[in-house]
Amino acid sequence: MIRAATVGEADTLTELALRSKAHWGYSEEFVAACRDELTVCPADLESQRFTYRVLERDGAVLGFYSLERLSEDEFELEALFVEPSCIGSGLGRELFSHAVALAGALGGQSMLIQSDPHASEFYRGAGARQVGMRASDSISGRELPVFEIALSQ
Repeated sequence: MIRAATVGEADTLTELALRSKAHWGYSEEFVAACRDELTVCPADLESQRFTYRVLERDGAVLGFYSLERLSEDEFELEALFVEPSCIGSGLGRELFSHAVALAGALGGQSMLIQSDPHASEFYRGAGARQVGMRASDSISGRELPVFEIALSQ
């Protein structure tokens, strides 16, 4: 089941994001440097600018995504994280498909995605095309790929 996140889940989602990031073999120092950027704030969960959705199975939160509305017709996939034990099981694809459909239903024409390098092939496989690079907000000197996907309504 994919449902709206609740304000009380901010810490749960933050910890899931950090576990998911660490899955790719990053050092503890690297993950700690990403903590601020990966922290889900209760205010963001209540904001009209962001939309958070949680994938839950048998009462357990196994993944989530966040959309940020950049303009009337453009969104950014602000976050998409899956519990490490579920990576490769199709839950990420399920969340991404849901995000694309929701952004399109909300009037979006396109969606940007700043990707971790380990997720680049995932987004390419889902139909996104790389449109550039962007500086990391967490790690000085690190550049991250940016993808775009057209949305249908």
